Amino acid sequence: MGATSLGTRERLLAAAQQELIEGQGHLEMQAVARRAQVSVGLAYHHFGSKAGLIAAVVEDFYERLDEAAFGGAKLSAKNWADREKARIGVYVAFHYEHPFAPLVIGPLSRAPEVLDVETAFTGRQLAAGARMLEAAQRDGIVPAELDPHLTIALMIGGIRQALIGALTGERRPDPARLTSDIWAFMAAALRLPAGPPPTKSKATRRSRT
Repeated sequence: MGATSLGTRERLLAAAQQELIEGQGHLEMQAVARRAQVSVGLAYHHFGSKAGLIAAVVEDFYERLDEAAFGGAKLSAKNWADREKARIGVYVAFHYEHPFAPLVIGPLSRAPEVLDVETAFTGRQLAAGARMLEAAQRDGIVPAELDPHLTIALMIGGIRQALIGALTGERRPDPARLTSDIWAFMAAALRLPAGPPPTKSKATRRSRT
């Protein structure tokens, strides 16, 4: 794909995102094309249909979230618990700062156009989270008797519900306070000790991928 084609696609994604925000989850291809200053035929060429364009906008949001907080995250911390709390902080901040976030975790999450995108992203979160917990169990940080797959599913569901409440309520809670509250919930679910968690050497410390 050439530079001109890539630029057109990015303009269409940005235009569609803004149309979705202004339309509370609805858009028309003609309006997107006008905003991106391209022909409507070019919009259909890139995304096939309105449903395909909406799915692409949501997928782009999740790719940026993954880069910020998960696979591409650059988190520095003294120990495993601090790193995972920092991850939650980045996750919360991303949703607070991104104008598209309330729609993605709210109305659009139930739209048939984005079902496959939602399913794929959730699947990646669950798989990566389970691997992270399994590594923490091997390092003696998280109790071995916990089922990592069930535990991460409960945690991800709880975090999502907390964010839905925060982003759609009349007043958003302070992000630092929300991060601390979410981490307290996670720490309790993981049965982490009240004191500072053990610090692993660089040779045995594993990062989430």
